[in-house]
Amino acid sequence: MTLKEAYDYGVYFLSCNGVDEAEFKSLCLVCHLDGIKNSEFEQHREDDVIMKRFADLLWRVKSGEPLQYVIGKWDFYESEFCVGKGVLIPRPETEELVELAVKAVKSIGKCIVYDLCAGSGCIGVSVAKVCPEASVYMIEKSADAMFYLLKNAEGTANAKVICGDIKNTGDLKKADVIISNPPYIKSDDIKFLQKEVLEEPVMALDGGIDGLDFYRIINDNWYNMLNENGLLFLEIGEDQAEDIKTVLTNFKDIEVIKDMYGNDRMVRAVKKD
Repeated sequence: MTLKEAYDYGVYFLSCNGVDEAEFKSLCLVCHLDGIKNSEFEQHREDDVIMKRFADLLWRVKSGEPLQYVIGKWDFYESEFCVGKGVLIPRPETEELVELAVKAVKSIGKCIVYDLCAGSGCIGVSVAKVCPEASVYMIEKSADAMFYLLKNAEGTANAKVICGDIKNTGDLKKADVIISNPPYIKSDDIKFLQKEVLEEPVMALDGGIDGLDFYRIINDNWYNMLNENGLLFLEIGEDQAEDIKTVLTNFKDIEVIKDMYGNDRMVRAVKKD
């Protein structure tokens, strides 16, 4: 079977089974099997595909396993990150958080950066790669996520991995910038998430009763880990802007920034004197 024939079958199979974005997912799967980028599909449409391998991937997607887990990697910012069961999947909105942080880190130059609740390391590693003068420390407590974090940080000398719970700051140097995409979904809302999202680790999604538990921890425990005029960058839920302002009592100049979809998604704040 050719790549094009496999793609057509994949679209048909996924569509018949009620899977959304069937065309995109089939394209990603056939290109993954062929070891090419999606943009190279037309050049390789006559390549041979082993149907058994393709069918196995299709059934995994049909069963509700996230496409990113099936492929085992995903593009984010300027790099490719290994992902799999047990780690949060990198999302486009988070790239905008990285872009905000990168501008700030580049303007400072040599500095210390913390990425709290680092997960796959998509934030911290991305910042480290484009800001070589910065020392980026990525803190994560999940053993499952740590597996991918270590793989993704490998080869980036200024990206340092720390196994730890952000409830404890530990014996760390003060930082100039803190970045975090913490769990922020309300506990009672978890059960209403899409089937594929429910395949991701609950501990990376559940932000407590009001979704704000981790923002309180960051405000209470980590403001003292920032140098004077240290910067904080957060990803938030689209309905949390006003609540975040009341939670960040140790910060000033709190700015809520919208994402590409027009939703409140990021916060920039400065440590109070």
